[in-house]
Formats: sequence, structure tokens, C-alpha cells
Amino acid sequence: MLEAELLNGLRRVLGDDRVVVDDAGVADRRHDYWVLSHLRAWRGVFEGRPGAVVRPVSTAEVQEVVRLAAAAGVAVVPFGLGSGVCGGVLPDAGTLLVDLSSMDNVRRIDEVNLTASFDAGVNGLVAEEAVAERGLTIGHWPQSIAVSSVGGWVSTRAAGQFSTAYGSIEDMVYALEVVLPDGSLVELGQAPRASAGPDLRHLFLGAEGTMGIVTGVTLALRRRPEARAWRAFHVPSLAAGLDVQRRILQDGWLPPVVRQYDAREARRTFREWSIKGQGLLLMCHEGPAGRVEAELAAVDALAAEGGLTPADAAAAEHWFGHRNQVPSWEELFEGGLVVDTIEVSGPWTRVEEIYDAVIADVSAVEGVVAVSAHSSHAYRTGVNLYFTFAAAGEPDDLQDAYWACWDAAMAATARHGGGIAHHHGIGRVRLQHLVHDLGVAGIDLLRTVKGAVDPAGLMNPGNLLPDA
Repeated sequence: MLEAELLNGLRRVLGDDRVVVDDAGVADRRHDYWVLSHLRAWRGVFEGRPGAVVRPVSTAEVQEVVRLAAAAGVAVVPFGLGSGVCGGVLPDAGTLLVDLSSMDNVRRIDEVNLTASFDAGVNGLVAEEAVAERGLTIGHWPQSIAVSSVGGWVSTRAAGQFSTAYGSIEDMVYALEVVLPDGSLVELGQAPRASAGPDLRHLFLGAEGTMGIVTGVTLALRRRPEARAWRAFHVPSLAAGLDVQRRILQDGWLPPVVRQYDAREARRTFREWSIKGQGLLLMCHEGPAGRVEAELAAVDALAAEGGLTPADAAAAEHWFGHRNQVPSWEELFEGGLVVDTIEVSGPWTRVEEIYDAVIADVSAVEGVVAVSAHSSHAYRTGVNLYFTFAAAGEPDDLQDAYWACWDAAMAATARHGGGIAHHHGIGRVRLQHLVHDLGVAGIDLLRTVKGAVDPAGLMNPGNLLPDA
């Protein structure tokens, strides 16, 4: 547990009611939404808990909290809304968890410059609804939008479901406000674009709380699109659908949503609209009405040239209406299953190899009953793959099967030239695989940067950086 001197100092800054130390009070801050944490808790073997949870309501209070923790040599774990799925939050009894959910103010919406500033703890859907009242949109729609925070988007380098046109969170961040590990404050981002040395905002985009605590975020906005239309196509082979996606993007068209499901997922998720043995390609087109009309015509022509056949667009609208409805981990455990998703990416020339290798290698893991994939984020240079696996077994065996599936997927992706993390981050589940993307020299560089920013190693230790 934490020393009384530190706890008393925190109470002087925040008040007794915002410093929580009892078991019941910290129970829902023991971990994030990582399936393995939930599996351990469900089995009754999860024992971790933070030494205390503090709930600041301002950046100044976060600074004071961090200064006190630094002076005491106590590790700090930032916590947004707990929607991370990679084990980025796993405090122990010697850790102070800084719960940012009470920092929930919409600071400013600028309708001329199209920016909006938020406290880091603002719920993502609340942020989107606030700008929507002005006829605007952030354009960032992760599946977790209703349970994630704006600061969490930044810290995990998130990508939303409309990213093919609107970009991922790094394309939307205008400015950041961050409390550094010594309690000092840095504000980064003054203009639409700058050539003022390296872009220091990227020290914190994807840093998962290891470089500081993001307390404020300014995002660039868009005006709400004038028109929206949906398309769906039957895909005779993975290669045919990927080639059509590539041609669409490389020809300069930007449908915000481009999702290609393999035959397994098409059958399971879109049974009413699927054809046995074929995949399904779904697209959303939105923007000025004239551009949407032109894009639809171009995409229809490219799909026909690529051997795709039209499917009922109701399949795409069904996805949109049900896209965030998923069973809880506990429901799956009760059925004797551990299920997870693994998102990777690769260049167009390697993505089929990655798909085939991951499907084969994960399928070979003992206990695996299903593995499938879809793509959900496309670029001129390549595409992501979003795998889902399910393994069955006795409760005591599920954790081993889980790790075996992840190890197989990471190794197969790396072996075929792919990137091992597309948008969920690293956390602890990918920690020892980060070398595949960064190399040994890159890991050393990241460790050097971490040591310079956080020399005492107090910010979210055990997360992101592999063992030395």
C-alpha cells in the first residue's frame, strides 16, 4: 500500500472524497477491458489492485498529484474510461492510479477554424454529440466510442471505423496538453501545420501513458456530410476484393468505410445477405452530394471490372446499425470460450500471405474452434486485417490457448512483412512482439526517449516497452 504521507498530501490537494483506497472503491480500476484480465478475474485468481485511486478535476490538480507521486518515488498509471483491450492498465498495490474520468469538460468549439478542445476524460460519444449540435463532426468512430475517452484515443493512437477518408486520431489532433512525469506542463500545437523541429505531439500519440498524462486535446473537425450512400458487393475471392479496394484508393476515391469480410465472417455476420463461399465488401460514401454520386459511379465500375457482383446495400446499413453490439467477455467464458481480436496490417503485395499464414497458424493451435478476418481500414499503400479467434476448453486451459493464438498471429504477420499493431496499441499483449515493428535499434531508441522524459521510470511501468 502507499505511504500515509503521500496519501495525506493527496487528500490536502483533492479532498478526502477524491482519494480512494478501500477495496470496493478501487475494484473497477484494477484493469482495462483486456480479455485476459477479465478471464483471470472471472476465474477468481486476479489479485491486482492500485494502491489508491485519485480523481482530479483539472490539469492543475493532475500536476500536483504527479509532483507528489514523483517526490515519493511512486509509479503513476493514467486511466481514462478503461476501454483498452491490450492490457495497458494493470496497476499493483504500490501504484497510484490517476482516474481522469472527472475531467469531462468540453472546453471550446470553434466553428470558424473547425477545432474543438476537450478535457482528456471526455467520453468520445459526448464529444461527438457536442460538435454535432453545431452541424460538425470529429469523424472518429471507434467501436468503443461510447465507452472510450478523447485522451484515450490519443494515448492508444486509435483509428475509427470511418478512417479511410477521415484519417486516424493522429490526423485529427491539432494540439495537446500534457503533464510530464515531473509535474510540469507542456502545450503542443499552435497552428494548422508547423515546421518547428520534430513534432513533439507524437511523443504522446500512442505512448499509452508511459511518457506523461494527456490532460487536454484539441481536434480538427469537419462539417457534417451533405449526403451518404451505401454499397455492398459479393467477393469471389480475397484477392479479387483486395484488388478492387486497392484500385479504389489508388485512383483517388475515399469512401470513409471500406470493409471486406472473408467468407467465414460474411456467413456468420451477414447470413441474410451472403452467398456461401464468397466474401462481402461493404462501403459507405459520404460528402458533398455531387462527389458521392461520382464516387458511386466510379466504385461500381471498378467493382464490375474486378469481378465483384452487387449485393443488397441493406447489408452495409445493417452493419452500421449493429456495429457496436458485441457479447461481454463473461458471456463467452460461461460458454467455455476465450475470444479476442487481433488487428495487423500490410502492404498490398503481402496482405494475402499474411492472411493465409495467420489463419493457418492460429487454426493449428489446440482448442481453436474458429478464426476469420475482415479488413476495415484501407490506404493507398496497403490495408489492415482484423482477425477474430475463438478457443474452447476448460477454464484453466483458456489462458494458454489465448497466448498461443496471439503468438502465432504475431509471428506469422512479422514473417510475411506485416505490421503487428494497427490501432489497438501494444499494452502487455504485444509487448514482447514490438521488436518486429521497431527492430532492436528502434526499441533501444524508444527506451532512450522514455529514459529522457521519465528518468525515474514512474509513468505506467510494465506497459508498452519490452523487457530489456
